Amino acid sequence: MFYFIKGELALLDPGFAVVDACGVGYKLTISGTTYSALPHVTGNEAPKVKLYSHLSVREDGIELYGFATLEELNIFRLLISVSGVGPKAAMAILSQMSPEKLALAVCTEDKKQISKAPGIGPKTAARIILELKDKLKAEASAADSDNAAESTATASDAGGRSAEALDALTVLGFNRAVGLDALRGIDIENTELEDVIREALKKLMK
Repeated sequence: MFYFIKGELALLDPGFAVVDACGVGYKLTISGTTYSALPHVTGNEAPKVKLYSHLSVREDGIELYGFATLEELNIFRLLISVSGVGPKAAMAILSQMSPEKLALAVCTEDKKQISKAPGIGPKTAARIILELKDKLKAEASAADSDNAAESTATASDAGGRSAEALDALTVLGFNRAVGLDALRGIDIENTELEDVIREALKKLMK
């Protein structure tokens, strides 16, 4: 219903933000990652912000979630598609780790890192990794069907650490061919994988 909400940041709390858009105050539940990324309200000055949004409609109520980046929104939606993971659990995970760290944890099957989030046990972390990796495989298969030549080049170019970085970008919602192009020119072998992903995202956001 709402793709993003843009306006003045009227109120900021570790758990939510209120954005004044054309005189209407929208309260959005936010993660710790988004909270850290937003400018803090000081005095009478209300900074301009843009939050990507997700509207959750459940039997017990309606809640609007806000995200500082499109990548965080994409991975939030992937998380709530996992069986047994609701919006609150997804926000707990995204408060514990950035989208880049989560994507990397999924690709490297690091359930210990994911289970550090409050309320997320090893079984849930393992399920998140299993289901999101299955989605990765499905996306890769779709790419193979759509463009066999391009996919062959992608498979041959992305080996080892490159493949892990490419998988992480795919988890964040990017097409594999687009992700591979963003990785070109980055010194992958001598750079931490999280930094590789962050540099690729900078290119993709230009």
